[in-house]
Amino acid sequence: MYKYFPHTDDDLQQMLQRVGVKTLDDLYAEVPESIRFRGEYQLPEEMSELEVRQLFDQLGSQNTPLVCFAGAGVYDHYTPAVIPQLLQRSELLTSYTPYQAEISQGTLHYIFEYQSMMAELTGMDISNASMYDGSTATAEAVMMAVAAGKKQRRVLVSETVDPKVLEVVKTYAHFQDIDLQMIPAKDGVTSRAALEAQLAGGGVAGVLVQQPNYYGIVEDYSGFADAIHAQKALFLMNGVAADLAVLKTPGEWGADIAVGDGQSLGIPMQFGGPYVGYLCCTEKLIRKMPGRIVGKTVDNRGQRAFVLTLQAREQHIRRQKATSNICSNQSLMALFVTMYMSLMGRQGVKEAAELSYAGAHYLCDALLKTGRFKLVYDQPFFNEFLVSYDGEADTLYERFIKAGVLGGIRVGDGFLFAVTEKRTKEEIDNLVKIAAL
Repeated sequence: MYKYFPHTDDDLQQMLQRVGVKTLDDLYAEVPESIRFRGEYQLPEEMSELEVRQLFDQLGSQNTPLVCFAGAGVYDHYTPAVIPQLLQRSELLTSYTPYQAEISQGTLHYIFEYQSMMAELTGMDISNASMYDGSTATAEAVMMAVAAGKKQRRVLVSETVDPKVLEVVKTYAHFQDIDLQMIPAKDGVTSRAALEAQLAGGGVAGVLVQQPNYYGIVEDYSGFADAIHAQKALFLMNGVAADLAVLKTPGEWGADIAVGDGQSLGIPMQFGGPYVGYLCCTEKLIRKMPGRIVGKTVDNRGQRAFVLTLQAREQHIRRQKATSNICSNQSLMALFVTMYMSLMGRQGVKEAAELSYAGAHYLCDALLKTGRFKLVYDQPFFNEFLVSYDGEADTLYERFIKAGVLGGIRVGDGFLFAVTEKRTKEEIDNLVKIAAL
């Protein structure tokens, strides 16, 4: 009944006796003294509810809220107020995974709607029931390509892919004996000539690119799918989910697998997570897709019903032969973005993307007019762009912070700025004013 109360001395002695030691010090004897804490914990005395609330208000006031112009995979988008309220309903917040279809129809239904929306957003045939985040989803897509390619173990990755995503993919590839090779970039975009030369060498299972790429550039992938498919390889495209509301979809580019993070669909930045990875593909690859897929059918009374479907048996009982051992999904976050897309509607999601685009180009033009910034790459961009600065970049970055502005992300000696629909003209003008000092 009181499972969250501290253990009594008698409880501790029984547990120590069970594991075969006499004291807690014996239990932790293998922990080096150099990393053991021997001081007093700074724990306050007991407090009333009012006092606890006041304490956390005081702690919260020590934070410095910043106006966010940073991106690189995580973006400060608007969240409709109704979503957190609905998401905190107990039947949604506490549900884990729908093993028993007969008692999980609600969870299965919203996952089905999530899949339907993501398939439409990406222009692909099939979506799975969501992944942990965009980076791991991309790694899973690479493994999926190798599994589909059978004896081919080489995957080509563009240098314009987000370095954070690349590091995760490298980790997965290392333990799966996958040979990752980088496609050089030229002028901030993937080199078509280099890609074709590497494809000609044979043995390629897949090619991974990003749209927009790490520098915010909207790359032209015309002809990529034909060149890749001519070598019987798969075309993998990573992208920011919200941008697909106005950009050419992976399906339109001829991609076989579309992956990325759904955080841009209204999920707050919340210190790095939790987020939700999406993974969509063509119908012919459905049996290689990791994770869960929810299908719609009818029950024995002819009524609509939802079930987990088309999941290879290796996923659970022959795990060493499985493409992936991921058995769960970010169901709560999948529900979050499903609510977001439902509430915003097609036009709302599109307008948010268009406002982000317009704001970024307004900021870029204003920075260039100061005479102190230059575009590193003269390429079309969406809501993010990389500029160089003719002064001391570290000093400017600190000046931004002191003024309450998160002034982009440092990339080399430059700044990668991002703008979303939340940024006002006044906020953008203020950033430019600080930068022009």
